Order: sequence, then C-alpha cells, then structure tokens
Amino acid sequence: MPKIIPIKDLKDTAKLSQMCHESTEPIYVTKNGYGDMVIMSLHLYEQKMFMQDVYDKLAEAEEDVTMGKTYDATKSLERSREKIRVKYDV
Repeated sequence: MPKIIPIKDLKDTAKLSQMCHESTEPIYVTKNGYGDMVIMSLHLYEQKMFMQDVYDKLAEAEEDVTMGKTYDATKSLERSREKIRVKYDV
C-alpha cells in the first residue's frame, strides 16, 4: 500500500529520509488533501529509471519486429564475417 503524507511532514527531514530509504515504493505528498508531489530515495529512483529504460528498449524492439526490421541471425553473422574477411584480407 502506498504511503501518503501531508506536506507539513516534510519539515522533519531525518524522519522523511528514513521513510524514503525504508520504502520500496514512492511516497505521495498531499497539499490541502490533494496529491502534490512524489518523493523517493535515490536508490529507488535509479532502479525505476533503469527499468523504464529496459521497457523503452523492449517496446522499440517489438516495434522493429512488427515493422519487419529484423534480420535472420545466420545471415547477419555471415555478413559480419564477410566484412571482417574483406577488411583484414583473411
């Protein structure tokens, strides 16, 4: 369940920091009863950004497959080997 705190609780920075480091989810901050901000530890933020990058790359790869922008692995390896042979005269 997400943690929700009022904005006045931001005054106790030591307690807030501890809450952020103990939580595995972002902490929602309300102002006048409405959502205003979200805070989290740097570690959690980096994890979320890493996973977002993974999801973005997967979506791009799925789009490439849908658009037919893929190559047969065997043919791709053969082309790479041929380029190496030509470049290094092997």
